[in-house]
Amino acid sequence: PDGTLRADCTVTLVAGGPVTALVDTGGPWGQRRLLGHLAELGVSPRDVTHVVCTHGHSDHVGNVNLFPEATLVMGYDVCHGDGCYVPNGLAKGWPYVLDPGHLEVVATPGHTLGHVSLVVKATSLGTVVVAGDLFEAEEDEEQWRALSEDPEKQERSRRQVVAMADVIVPGHGPPFRVFRERGDSEVSWGDEEEEDATTGDVAEGRG
Repeated sequence: PDGTLRADCTVTLVAGGPVTALVDTGGPWGQRRLLGHLAELGVSPRDVTHVVCTHGHSDHVGNVNLFPEATLVMGYDVCHGDGCYVPNGLAKGWPYVLDPGHLEVVATPGHTLGHVSLVVKATSLGTVVVAGDLFEAEEDEEQWRALSEDPEKQERSRRQVVAMADVIVPGHGPPFRVFRERGDSEVSWGDEEEEDATTGDVAEGRG
């Protein structure tokens, strides 16, 4: 009744190539659970090469300190080692490539102005976009606008992701599949023209 709510974010591990990336880290209250899940997968914090925080809200960044040896992408900032910040073009709309042809971080502003998503290409499911709070969950139309810093930018970012993704991992729910009308095609990141899809907000089924 007083507006208090409970929240924690989706945490995604991307592994199997030269890069082992963790997308978002959950809140600090989930530290033991996170470490336990990684251990179950045979992954230690030292094995994680990159931590991508889609944005700076506390339920997404609460455990970054567990991965001091990883390259950290926090919104449009990229740093590694002892506070060494790496130039990048995310703020200009250019992807930051982690593994050429497979993994890249792209700017998806809206929920926050510096929000990013991880694009995972050539998986058995097609192109998977780990989208943070660009999508709160499947069927999130009643939620996302109220939580957005810039709904117009977020709408544009959502359409770009829907046009390229086969599966979307939202910030607060299970993955869901994107279904397109016949003839719709993928767009390159940064293209001005937006290809339409059936929907990215109400997708049928979950991947």
